[in-house]
Amino acid sequence: MKAKELEFIPVILGGDITTYSLARSFHEEYGIKSIAISTVKNWLNSYSSIIDNIIEPKMNDLDTFLKRLTSLGEQYLGKKKLILIACGDWYVRMIIENRDTLEKYYVIPYIQEELLNKLVLKDSFYDICEKTGVDYPKTFVYDVKEKTELDLPFDFPVIAKPASSAEYHYAEFPGKKKVFKFNSMDELKTMLSNLEKSSYNYKFLIQDFIPGDDNYMHILTCYVDQDSKVRFMSFGHTILEDHGDAAIGNPVAIINQVDREVMDKSIRFLEETGYTGFANFDIKYDERDGKYRYFEINTRLGRSNFYVTGSGFNAVKWIVDDLIYHKEFDDEIVIADNENLYTVVPKSIVLAYCGTLELKEQVQRLYREGKVSNPIDYKGERNIIHKLYVKYFMHTQKKRFKRFMELEGIK
Repeated sequence: MKAKELEFIPVILGGDITTYSLARSFHEEYGIKSIAISTVKNWLNSYSSIIDNIIEPKMNDLDTFLKRLTSLGEQYLGKKKLILIACGDWYVRMIIENRDTLEKYYVIPYIQEELLNKLVLKDSFYDICEKTGVDYPKTFVYDVKEKTELDLPFDFPVIAKPASSAEYHYAEFPGKKKVFKFNSMDELKTMLSNLEKSSYNYKFLIQDFIPGDDNYMHILTCYVDQDSKVRFMSFGHTILEDHGDAAIGNPVAIINQVDREVMDKSIRFLEETGYTGFANFDIKYDERDGKYRYFEINTRLGRSNFYVTGSGFNAVKWIVDDLIYHKEFDDEIVIADNENLYTVVPKSIVLAYCGTLELKEQVQRLYREGKVSNPIDYKGERNIIHKLYVKYFMHTQKKRFKRFMELEGIK
C-alpha cells in the first residue's frame, strides 16, 4: 500500500511492539506512515516501510524531549496536524505536564494533569474504585520515604508493585521487576530494602494475591470522547502473559469477549471522573467470590492494543474521528464483539501454556477459522529486514518461554 497524504501525521514516542502496533493501525485505516521517535535503533521500527524512525538517545531528558518535539512541530506548523502518542507512562506524564508548550504543534489525546495524578498513582486509583463501586484487591500502602511499618491485613503470598509506574521507570536496584510475588515477609523486606536505596521515593502497593494463573486476567480498553462520554469498549480475556522479569504481566495472547457487567462498572468510573481519551484497565477474575478486581488504569493505549484493531475495530480511528474530524458519535456505545485471537508468540507456545483444555480447543478453532492477529506480522509491511526479524523474533519466543516456564516449574 502506497503511503497517502492526509491532513494529519501520527508522532509516536517509543520503540517497542506498542509503537509498531499503533503505526500499523494508522497504516491499515488511513494508508499513512507514522513518525516514531525512539531512544535506540531497533529492528521492529527502524526497519519498516510504514514508519519514519527518528533516533534520539536522550529523549527521556526533558530539555531534549521538548527541543526535539518543538523542532519537529515547527516543520509541520500550518501544514499538518500532528497527533502525539506515547508508548510509556513516563512519556504520557511528560506530554501532559508540558501541554502548554506542545499543544501549539500537536493534538494531545490525553487527560489533564490533575486527573492524571489521581488515576496513575495506584493508591488514589483505588480510592476512586471505592467511590464508584469498582472491585479491587485488598491493598496495603507502603510509603518508601516514611518506611511504613509492615502490618499487613492479609496473609502471604502477596503481590507488590509501584504506585507510580512513571517514577519507577527511572529506578535502578538489584532484582527489579515490573511486579513482584512474595511468599514470605523476609522476601518482601529484602526487596523493599533494595528499593529504598534507589531513586524511587513514592509508595509501593502490597496486595492480597488473587489465585489463578494467566487466564484469570482480563483487559478492558475504552475510548471516552471530549465530553467524557464512553463511546467504545473492548474486553479481552488474557490467556497467556509474558513471564520475563522486565515484561512480566504483559499479555501475549488475548481473546475478545463481551461482559456487560464489567463494562457498565467501567462506564461509571470513567464518566464520573471526567475522563477523556483511551483508558486501559488491568483486571483479574477472583474465583473466591466471582468478582472482577481492577488492578490499575493505563491512561493510554497499552502494549497489547492491537487486540482491539485485530478484532476489526481499529483503535486509532476513535482518536482521529474525535480529535481531527470532530465527528458526532451515535448514542449507543460500540462494543468490540468479534471473536479474535491476538498473539505475539507462536501457536505452539499459546497451546502449550494457555491453560485449560477448553481454551486450547478455542485457540485451535480460531486458527482454523483464520481469526488470529499478530501486530508485528503485517502483510502491508514492505521492508524485508523487518519481515525477517519477525520470523527470528517468533522463533526466539519458543526458547524464551520454555526457559521461564521451567524456572517457575511449569511444563
